[in-house]
Amino acid sequence: MLSGGEILILAVLILGAVIATLGDRIGTRVGKARLSLFNLRPRKTATLVTIATGTLISASTLGILFAASNQLRTGVFELGTIQRRLKNTRTELEEARSQKGQIERELTKSRSDRAAAQKQLTDTNQSLRSAVAERSRAQAETARTQTALSRTQGQLANVSQQALRLRSEIGQLQAERDRVIGQREEEIRARDQIIQQREARLQELEKQQEDLARDVQNLEQTAAGLRTGNVVVQRGQVLASVAIRTTSVVAARQAVDQLLRDANQNAIRLVRPGSSEQIVQITNADVKQLIDQIDDGQDYIVRVYSGANYLVGERFIQVFADAVRNRVVFLAGDVVAGTSLTPATMSDDQLQQRINLLLAAANFRARNLGVLSDSVQIGRIQDVITFIEQLKQYKQPIELKAVAADVTYTAGPLNIELVAIQNGQVLIRTKNLAPAPAKQTP
Repeated sequence: MLSGGEILILAVLILGAVIATLGDRIGTRVGKARLSLFNLRPRKTATLVTIATGTLISASTLGILFAASNQLRTGVFELGTIQRRLKNTRTELEEARSQKGQIERELTKSRSDRAAAQKQLTDTNQSLRSAVAERSRAQAETARTQTALSRTQGQLANVSQQALRLRSEIGQLQAERDRVIGQREEEIRARDQIIQQREARLQELEKQQEDLARDVQNLEQTAAGLRTGNVVVQRGQVLASVAIRTTSVVAARQAVDQLLRDANQNAIRLVRPGSSEQIVQITNADVKQLIDQIDDGQDYIVRVYSGANYLVGERFIQVFADAVRNRVVFLAGDVVAGTSLTPATMSDDQLQQRINLLLAAANFRARNLGVLSDSVQIGRIQDVITFIEQLKQYKQPIELKAVAADVTYTAGPLNIELVAIQNGQVLIRTKNLAPAPAKQTP
């Protein structure tokens, strides 16, 4: 019996013979008929028919083979893919062989490790048997330890109670300690504040001491001058003063020259009466600096001071000049100084002394704020006397204030009026004195 492949080959041969016979006959007829296709000669047309017949035989053969064999189709159309897969498979096979060798080496090592582990297991079993024996001995020891543990637990309970009591006492002590520390910190802060205040006071006293030392030195120099001759010009004495406003260097120079001439006349009158020489000396740099300062169109007070103590008959007097802005220091109604008193409990001398202290305080404050005049003007003496007489009639504490009577500039003078105030209400003042009020009852 024929197989499937033999039948296929037989069928291909038979089909080829049949198609070849048909092609030959068709070609013969085409030749005899001298047919022409596509404008070709009859002979070439016969050749074309023969070629078509051969092509048909090949196509039918391949069609039968591809239809009958799946492997042939796969081999023809998927040969490249199969070769790439084969190459990848071979690569994976080589990697698998390499991994196999590594696994075999690891297996050999594992067998060695297993032998070592087996030996270790034998040693462990021996140790375990020893441990079992030791456990038996330990159980007996545990029984004895349990008894001691029970006894110790009782002691622990007592100790725990004592610890609780101690913790409570410690908490109370810590709270007390924090309270004491807080008090101490407050005391320390208060002491630090006192120390700072005293240090500030000490610095003030040291500055006052330095000022007093300089005053003593100046007085000693003045006393020495008095012992050797008559001091007629003292250090820092104002020889000339003027309030000016200039807008140019020329005007400023003329004003300074006139001021120096006035200072020279006053110095001659004090040191060398009747002379007409130039005895006042000042450096050109000081004059230039003074002119540059006052030529800006502002109001200035320019004064010439003596540089040292000078006796009668001195040939030259060294001076220096100073210029300050003539600005407003007090407005009318500004409080310059103040104090409090109870007139009914004070004598006339005490009242007069308190008013003098108030005037001195007003003068001191005015000088500190820049008023150059060294005197305070209070108006008519009769107004002050009337003010004191009316002031003595008040038996309750009042506020006594020195108030600027008008606008006061740096040049001065400071004109003030005395004002008595009680509970924010003005009672009496040296200007526009009201009639004396009726006496108050205590």
